[in-house]
Amino acid sequence: MQQFTTDKDCFNVADTLECGQIFRYEKLSDGSYAVFSRDKYARLVTEEDVVRVFTDDVDYFRHFLDLDTNYAQKVQRISAISPLMKQACDCGKGIHILNQDLTEMIISFIISANNNIKRIQLIIRRLCDALGEDTPYGKAFPTVEKMAQAPLSLYTSIGAGYRDVYLKETAQRLVNYDLSRLTQADTASARKELLSFKGVGPKVADCILLFGLRRGDVFPVDTWLKKVYHAYFEQGHKDSEISTFFCNLFGQDAGLCQQYLFYFQRKYGQTASNTVK
Repeated sequence: MQQFTTDKDCFNVADTLECGQIFRYEKLSDGSYAVFSRDKYARLVTEEDVVRVFTDDVDYFRHFLDLDTNYAQKVQRISAISPLMKQACDCGKGIHILNQDLTEMIISFIISANNNIKRIQLIIRRLCDALGEDTPYGKAFPTVEKMAQAPLSLYTSIGAGYRDVYLKETAQRLVNYDLSRLTQADTASARKELLSFKGVGPKVADCILLFGLRRGDVFPVDTWLKKVYHAYFEQGHKDSEISTFFCNLFGQDAGLCQQYLFYFQRKYGQTASNTVK
């Protein structure tokens, strides 16, 4: 297994992995993290000055972890927006938006709907165990061909609940689906297309846009972000309007601001001062 290092000043392993954008990771007993993507594996070890990454595919994980993006520049720009955003950046400045596999993100975030992270991880693990190919480090994420061929009862048996039909039908659609319809479309068109998939609502579509298509001009809204809005940005918007409000406020930085605010709210909540205006 090869290894490489990256400066830990602008990349925090735990903050990046535990902020809701990825589900196939595990915190190991020694404090390091195992990360899985498609059929790839890496172990991330935080040392005094660096993060050391052990993997058989260095190029894949350098890209996956988005290590060539200048996050210090982004943090400086976002911190200048307001005192609250400076607090949020100080809290989550080590978060990177990962370059994840689009198909894996579509399936994973359909599973995530009305679900909690531990249960999402359990269902995805069972899905991989049932249909994924063997690798030296565990099971790969299954191909859409394998998923399409699996009986509906398989999805029921892994605990997908009402999402079983969504997973089966989406896998069948993805077998002959041209992903360039999403990758080459503008954000509004890509969202409309995603909403045509079974089990993809507005929030799931925004998560796929941000975490699977790297669209910075989206702002997924969940319970935590509703709390952020009502605590610091309240202007009387309906819940269905909060995402658009934040997109208009933050523009192309909306997705990264979402991650910083999400992490900030989970970590500090109402103990932070309500200083934004």
